[in-house]
Amino acid sequence: MSSKTMDAATIAIVEECARGSHAGTIDFGTVVGKLIAAGVESYYADYRHGETTYYLPSGATHAVKLAAPDLPVADAFDAAAVEAAVRGAQRGDVKYQEFMRLTMNAGSIGYMVWIAGRHVQYLGRRGETHVEHFPGAR
Repeated sequence: MSSKTMDAATIAIVEECARGSHAGTIDFGTVVGKLIAAGVESYYADYRHGETTYYLPSGATHAVKLAAPDLPVADAFDAAAVEAAVRGAQRGDVKYQEFMRLTMNAGSIGYMVWIAGRHVQYLGRRGETHVEHFPGAR
């Protein structure tokens, strides 16, 4: 299977969103808006690999390497703690670095953002999931 790469303009937007989110200078809603405009349909943030991969409907991908906090993912998955971290981020009380720490402590190995489906799936070590719908998406 051959991998397709994104064009330079889309890569620039993806990189801007990834780095801004990681630095806490751009919020999730703004990221999603920019990614929609760039044609991105989903992305996967992999805490264990320290990388986020972005996907276009064409099959083109682009991965951005950004380190996760240097702590182990908790063994047990705590969906309520994941939800609390999400609510804190939605209020603006929790920036992305803290969000990663909180969700890793809650047993999340990462998450899949389904932009087209308007929800996020948080994943546990044993296949557990917790789904958060985008605000107003239900």
